[in-house]
Amino acid sequence: MKRFPVIGVLCISAVFGLSACSDDPSPSEEATEAAADLCTDLGALKADNAKLKALNPATATKDQIKEAYDAVQDDWADVKENVSKLREAERAAVQGAAEDLKKGYEDLPGDTTGKDALTQLQPQIQKLDETSTAAATGLQC
Repeated sequence: MKRFPVIGVLCISAVFGLSACSDDPSPSEEATEAAADLCTDLGALKADNAKLKALNPATATKDQIKEAYDAVQDDWADVKENVSKLREAERAAVQGAAEDLKKGYEDLPGDTTGKDALTQLQPQIQKLDETSTAAATGLQC
């Protein structure tokens, strides 16, 4: 339970930090923001489920149970929405990186040596590696 506040603060910090950087976020930034939102939503789901679980069967009213149940259902809806956003953002980030590599390769002059081509394409290769690794790694809250 002690980890929940720390995770929440880290997720919120990531969201605010990313939103302050630019008005038009890159697909990678959108994926990071979606992951942070999902972490926040998962934390809320866990907390509200713990509240539901902690209700005393001997004293809990049906209204208290319904209120706790509704909170869990609302959290679950948020989780489902942000899972979809995360998947789309990750797909867009990988697609963008792959397209950048393609464009970089196609823009190489015909007389470019292998060494020069690899040197010029290194940023695109690195970006594709990072985005595909991030998409495959999964969520780490």
